[in-house]
Amino acid sequence: MRFVSFRGADGAPMGGVLIGDGQQVADLSHPSCRSLLDGCAPSVLAMVERGLATFVARISVAQIDAAALRPLSQLHLLAPLMPGKILGAAFNFTDALAERGMAHPAEPVTFFRSGNTVIGPNEPILLPPDVGNVGYEAELAVVIGRRALRIAPADVMRFVAGYTAHNDVSGSDLIKDDGANFVRGKNLPASSPLGPWLVSADELPDPHQLAVRLDIDGRVLQDGSTSTMLHRIPELISWLSYRLPLEPGDVIATGTPAGVAAMHQPAAWLKAGTTVTVEVEGIGRLSNPIATGVPFVEQ
Repeated sequence: MRFVSFRGADGAPMGGVLIGDGQQVADLSHPSCRSLLDGCAPSVLAMVERGLATFVARISVAQIDAAALRPLSQLHLLAPLMPGKILGAAFNFTDALAERGMAHPAEPVTFFRSGNTVIGPNEPILLPPDVGNVGYEAELAVVIGRRALRIAPADVMRFVAGYTAHNDVSGSDLIKDDGANFVRGKNLPASSPLGPWLVSADELPDPHQLAVRLDIDGRVLQDGSTSTMLHRIPELISWLSYRLPLEPGDVIATGTPAGVAAMHQPAAWLKAGTTVTVEVEGIGRLSNPIATGVPFVEQ
């Protein structure tokens, strides 16, 4: 099942579910959907926190009132949810390591990204004017569905609510200047596109066999597969859970295949006026225009 977030009439985020061929969305804030939610707020994050599989089971057998259906084409989609934190894996695809001539890390190499960097489909990725070269990274992202602390790899998949696509936009020059410290380069404002929807875990029984592609204005720059993931999802999430608690709604970005910007000749750094699209098999396409600037903050 595919869960979306969209901007409601009052501007507030609302949750919904793609119906049928995916051209319509059941608006879960509609009064006719109240019994499906059983007191849960009509938001994707709230449903993840309550247990997404419960809502998948209810909605899959429900008769959705026609009055609750809205055309997908008329909705302003947002990121499926706003996570508290994103934990990313670096150097986690064997083809990308081979491309760089790097040895395989014995343990996951991870970094922290604030949930405040997240943007949704079609929202602009902003390139601050003073950060140097900025690159893209097409990724499969895992959404945590239950609090996870010190979880064995064999148990990890029970803690997964679903999957989405992620573009891990990175200030490459900042990371280099900071001696391979990821904090500044991975936390630029408006640099973490997520979406276009959250696919429940039951729809992707094997997340390690998915094509991952990225193009800029139709030019394919990454064309890989999660089959080349070095530290796979059970190992990666288990390793993280022994170092900090993972909460419902947290996102684990699993890393990116070969073809990052610096590896192209000439380098394919992001440029204003172009559009970058991530596509993950079984999930969909996540497109974002590139612009220069920083987000407006009200004083």
